[in-house]
Amino acid sequence: MFVTVVLTLIMCAMLFIMIWAAAAFHPLPQIASFMPEDIQERIKDHKAPFKGAPVIGWIVMILTGFGYLGVVVYGGWDGVRHGYTFVDFLIRFLVILFGVKLFDIVCLDYILITKTHFFQYYFPETEGCAGYHQFGYNRKQQIRQCIVLPFFAVLTAWICSLI
Repeated sequence: MFVTVVLTLIMCAMLFIMIWAAAAFHPLPQIASFMPEDIQERIKDHKAPFKGAPVIGWIVMILTGFGYLGVVVYGGWDGVRHGYTFVDFLIRFLVILFGVKLFDIVCLDYILITKTHFFQYYFPETEGCAGYHQFGYNRKQQIRQCIVLPFFAVLTAWICSLI
């Protein structure tokens, strides 16, 4: 279980790094699609802080994507090494995925968006937007993801148990 918790924490850290890279380097204007609508409206014309910033943002985001893949591969490899069954793998991947989802909802959506000025630092034009006080604005999206996550856990556990 220790490895599972560590892998969950690593994925949470990578998710934060990905969000930071998206905000700081603005690699793609559609990045703001996870924000409340009034904030999206003000961000749509936001320019990157300097000419090469989007490239840095993409590099960081691609590296974190490889990091996610690395967590899954290591979680599978470690489970194979320790003789995990399908159920063991399923529990591991459910803990990781829902741990990251909990981090996303509590730390990113609630604390980062509604309680800090993290995004206002990178997008000063959004200062005073009502969206920063609307926790739960993306409730449908979060519920949809919570419904889909077990299927990914089952698929990944099944693949790992075949190895």
